[in-house]
Amino acid sequence: MKTSLYFIIPFAFALFSLCVGSYEISLLQILDLFWARINQRDYDIVVNGLIFEFRLVRILSVVLVASALALSGAVFQSIFRNPLADPYTFGVSNGAGFGAGLAIVFSFDFILVQMSALFFGILAALLTFALAFFSRNLSMGLILAGMLISAFFSSLLALIKFLADPFEKLPELIYWLLGSFVSANYEKIFYILPIYIVTFILLYFYRYKINALSMGDIQAKAFGINVKRDKLIVILLCTILSALAVSICGIVGWVGIVVPHMARILVGSDFRKIFPLSIVIGICYVLMIDDLCRSISAFEIPIGVMTGLVGIPLFFYFLYQKRFENHAFRT
Repeated sequence: MKTSLYFIIPFAFALFSLCVGSYEISLLQILDLFWARINQRDYDIVVNGLIFEFRLVRILSVVLVASALALSGAVFQSIFRNPLADPYTFGVSNGAGFGAGLAIVFSFDFILVQMSALFFGILAALLTFALAFFSRNLSMGLILAGMLISAFFSSLLALIKFLADPFEKLPELIYWLLGSFVSANYEKIFYILPIYIVTFILLYFYRYKINALSMGDIQAKAFGINVKRDKLIVILLCTILSALAVSICGIVGWVGIVVPHMARILVGSDFRKIFPLSIVIGICYVLMIDDLCRSISAFEIPIGVMTGLVGIPLFFYFLYQKRFENHAFRT
């Protein structure tokens, strides 16, 4: 399938998600609404409000978060040749979660919540890289340092929970950390979209170097790549994406681990093919899970809970089949 055709699939998933919810809307109603707005005719106000004020902005938020987490996971797994590498492994998610949690406790507005998440996510990545920079094996050193930094920020986050107001801030903080798109709005997307676009473009131009890095440090050096410098740049770009994803909806796990495996099973280890496919699969995967969160219960289930319930069995299936050993990394 041509790369340009990949993105028809998430568009179809998005249309389906517009129909799903406690108030069911048919595809015909949606098409009629868009046609009426284009021709400036009267339209159903209830359907218009549900689509444009709630569901569309939620779907756009899912697209940003899913593509960021899936691509970050694919990059991390490729450059470190490790099937368990993702934004969590390097402390990015816990760092961003701590930053956002700190802003929530001090009642900052959503812009400062996003900036705080971004700052501490980058700080966590820099601390991880600083600890691992002088190790003999950079890849292994980064993973071990990431585990330490992740545990450190997790402890700080636990301290914030302990100190937070138990009646107002603590429930808000806990629900946010479980992951949810309930608070999605156009302003959040508007403020971070330029950073998203620039970061994705830079990673796209780095796809050839990421491909070389996936062959191992020695072979990458043979291609004239500065391994430590380029890994640092790529890690920082993925850190920015992951931190922005956390700032939108909280911590959503297992997307960055499971989705890249699906992509590699389909197209192999060539990162030039993994790049678009991991984004497409990630968007469809998270849209599907978000639809479940909104529809299977009277109360919305936090998406971070559902991604774990769905992602963990999938990952065990990959382990059982040993598919990622056959398709994942060059030797």
